[in-house]
Amino acid sequence: MAAQRPRRQPTLDEVAERAGVSRSAASRVINKAPHVSRATRDAVERAIKEMGYLPNRTARALATQRTGIVALAVSHDDPELFADPFFAQVIVGVSAALEETDLHLLLCLASSGRGRSRLTNLLHTRGVDGIMLMALHGDDPLTHIVRRAGLPTVYGGRPLDFEPQWYVESDNVGGARLATDYLISLGRTRIVTITGPMSTDVGRARHRGYREAMIMTGLTPYATAEGDFTETGGAAAMKSLLDSHPDLDAIFAASDNMAAGALRVLLDAGRSVPADVAVVGFDDLGIAERTDPPLTTVHQSVQALGQEMTRMLVELIAGHEPPSLILPTKLVLRDSA
Repeated sequence: MAAQRPRRQPTLDEVAERAGVSRSAASRVINKAPHVSRATRDAVERAIKEMGYLPNRTARALATQRTGIVALAVSHDDPELFADPFFAQVIVGVSAALEETDLHLLLCLASSGRGRSRLTNLLHTRGVDGIMLMALHGDDPLTHIVRRAGLPTVYGGRPLDFEPQWYVESDNVGGARLATDYLISLGRTRIVTITGPMSTDVGRARHRGYREAMIMTGLTPYATAEGDFTETGGAAAMKSLLDSHPDLDAIFAASDNMAAGALRVLLDAGRSVPADVAVVGFDDLGIAERTDPPLTTVHQSVQALGQEMTRMLVELIAGHEPPSLILPTKLVLRDSA
């Protein structure tokens, strides 16, 4: 018996004929162009489904002058960063949003000279259709590289040196106020804070929320130690604060990782949590449920941060101008405060 010949793929002209529209109209639907009527879009999408049409990706890229790739660039040089629970959840959110599109993700570490050079070349050759930026510090060279490229760009959090047109961030100031207000409501008055890097907007914003809550209730901000959003950094900051302010009775740590490091130091020092010292973190990552005791923290939807950044970038690539977005935060009560 002769082997069955493979089924021929339908052409764009045949899809257009089935949908009852012109070839150019069918092409606009397939390439997700704006200004296509709902009736035309529905007819073409129905024909595509019925006929099993698969677009020629090479032809699509040439027709639209797009690569089908977006980049997530982080101002950091350690590949293990992407295994950090926070960034891992961001990537989960980005990937989930990209599942709704034909776009693929490229991860870039761009704080070293070599990393910045590679990103510059990538953007100069239009190797991506758009870019998302995170973990920027101070007057970060990364922002200048990206702004010169002129590609659609979304910031995860705002840089310190300018106000971007498109960004997504959590309500860092409001969340820090929630945490500090809660500690004050427990009768704590000697509340210290472990900040994130003060060269970042998120570090400064969460410190600002702590200060505002203290001042608005008539308390003087007690003491501050700067951390780096890691357990090791939180532990080092906690040791410094215990040495300088042994009578502290509460801690707001600007990340769960730093709060976990602080808890370990407090327990090693014989301090009971929360009887002697109440502790609140920020992020509500998985580690918050595994600390001893489980951590009261400020919840931000990290996956939603990645999803909304991606959706905003897709809108920009399509020629739209979506508004920037600040995601809400809320307090999650556990046993540490």
